[in-house]
Amino acid sequence: MDLGDRLGPPVSLLGVHRMKNYFAMILAVLFCCFPCLAQEPEPFQYEVDRFSDVRILRYQIPGFEKLTLQQKQLCYYLAEAGYCGRDIMWDQNCRHNLTVRRTIEQIVRHYEGDRQEAEFQKFLEYAKRVWMANGVHHHYSTDKMIPECEYWAFIKFLYGSPKAQFPLRKNEKLHEFASRMYPIMFDPGCMPKKVEHSNDGDLVTDSAVNFYEGVSNSEVEAFYKTIREPDDKTPISYGLNSKLMKIDGKVIERPWKVGGMYGEALLRVVYWLKKAEAVADDKQRDVIAALIRYYQTGDLRDFDRHCILWVQDTQSTVDFINGFIEVYNDPKGMRGSFECLVEVVDPDTTARIGALAQNAQWFEDNAPILPQHRKEKIASIEWRAINVVAAIGDSSPAMPIGINLPNSNWIREIHGSKSVNLANILFAYNQIRGSNLAKEFYYTPEAAERVVKYSDLSGCLTTALHEVIGHASGKLEPGVEDPQMVLGHYASTLEEARADLFALYFILDPKLIELGLMPSLEIGQSEYDAYILSGLMLQLRRIQPGKDIEEAHMRNRQLIAKWVYERGQTENVIEKRMKDGKTHFIIRDYEKLRQLFGALLREIQRIKSQGDKEAGQALVENYGVKVDKILHEEVLARFKSIQSGPPYAGFINPHLVPIYKDEEIIDVTVEYPSSFVEQMLEYGEKYSFLPNEN
Repeated sequence: MDLGDRLGPPVSLLGVHRMKNYFAMILAVLFCCFPCLAQEPEPFQYEVDRFSDVRILRYQIPGFEKLTLQQKQLCYYLAEAGYCGRDIMWDQNCRHNLTVRRTIEQIVRHYEGDRQEAEFQKFLEYAKRVWMANGVHHHYSTDKMIPECEYWAFIKFLYGSPKAQFPLRKNEKLHEFASRMYPIMFDPGCMPKKVEHSNDGDLVTDSAVNFYEGVSNSEVEAFYKTIREPDDKTPISYGLNSKLMKIDGKVIERPWKVGGMYGEALLRVVYWLKKAEAVADDKQRDVIAALIRYYQTGDLRDFDRHCILWVQDTQSTVDFINGFIEVYNDPKGMRGSFECLVEVVDPDTTARIGALAQNAQWFEDNAPILPQHRKEKIASIEWRAINVVAAIGDSSPAMPIGINLPNSNWIREIHGSKSVNLANILFAYNQIRGSNLAKEFYYTPEAAERVVKYSDLSGCLTTALHEVIGHASGKLEPGVEDPQMVLGHYASTLEEARADLFALYFILDPKLIELGLMPSLEIGQSEYDAYILSGLMLQLRRIQPGKDIEEAHMRNRQLIAKWVYERGQTENVIEKRMKDGKTHFIIRDYEKLRQLFGALLREIQRIKSQGDKEAGQALVENYGVKVDKILHEEVLARFKSIQSGPPYAGFINPHLVPIYKDEEIIDVTVEYPSSFVEQMLEYGEKYSFLPNEN
């Protein structure tokens, strides 16, 4: 049996899909002949589950049925390629995660006891939290999550699942397995942080991510200092696709590639990418071929070639991201987490907002940064509104609403970048937004009404400005190395702050009215209201009492909001006022606030352009990390009083269903599952290719 036979659709599934075709035909005839049988479709249900601090949403794929057969096939193959890499993200987050996930899956699938009892319901909630986070550490705070059920109950679930196939080691007994799992699952002192940001210890050894083994922070820095080429004008993204480890006293990289680490999963990723290559258009075929080569060689120069070709493909209706991309999960900001997004262009929204990309040079020339840090000529920027078809790994279940890639500075400068807004994800988020929050936290009803009224447009424009203009802007001074290397674990926070500040500065610029992107500056003012309130108060609901802010985007928002609040106090730019014993922040001068945003943008751009780690560290530590404990308690109490729902959201993916005839795909349809548990169990069964620990 060759690889294609092992990885292709099983015969049993072909029969199921044919049966679905027959049932669909029968139903169509019945509805035509007996119209009374047909009913009005129910409104799409976006929220389908809640647990702990998470709500689970669904999203639709507008216009999927209008794609050509070739485009639908491409979507399906690219999605399968992504799902086959799902195990990688779990293992990257912590080397014990696959063992935990498979244990959870077996219990949830096979436990024969009372599933309604309190202890099992607590265990099921823990299972959902682990699925949401792709591991045992919280997806946002990166703190370890502990089951609320008792350890003895966990043992009962193990023994109460006689049909389960637990991930036992050779000759390991079930009680021995239970003992081995205790510290991994129940001991808060074992692997307490997925990503450590504190400077008090060793960033590398204190982080539970599976990017390093047997090496310290200083050894990591020394290793890359010896192999980097400082004069290289087109440097590779060092460490992006490997694990750094010490073997027999020697520090080596273990690359993630076919035939290397994660090879079992990447072999299947490549299988589906080859199928996608066969149905792709000429230009996109080259993009996919370069990605396949990269996975086969592990050579980061091949990844750069893939990125360049990907940026240059601006015409394809179906697009995708697949690879080791974002570095937020690495305490050193080097190694990329596996992710995949499959997407279809939304032409109407793209046409409306595309003026931003077309005027990128104007924004660069008028940015409030030092002249030597402006790009004289912006490389091409491709902006698109897209509808997500599938999201895997680092992009799922928690999803972003905007992306700008590639991350390589020299590729962006020479070849340009692509920015996307995830239109259907943003739309789904907006469907669950209530007005109670605005009424509770805004000082006047008028401010609350304005923020609610303009939130869709201001959110879309701000995200587009952040991704299109912000991330694509600015340049390094000669001789300055990659900021990710120089600024270390502060780089991500500072880069997100830089992009946010570009968006905030220009969202109040009349140029947006001139371009027809918004009707008045009220949209910008409403965004200022929302951003300051979020940075100073609202996002605190996501923080556990007594904790610091860890996540880069949250640090960035508080850094900006606290800095401008402090610097504007002498002129009362932002007023802090108490009303009925509750704290409110009121913007008194929007134009002066805009100038403060510009001043902070200039400083953060300088920090990046000059590689000034000391100044960057001071900004993040002084403004972005510590939480006002009294204000924090107030925020939590006020959210509780309005019963606003969980602060985080995750998503269930639609199910792409290939329809076969004579073993050929003749159509691909979309189903919208409603059970988070069932989807996670299905993924665990279908896309589990890696050993328990790597």
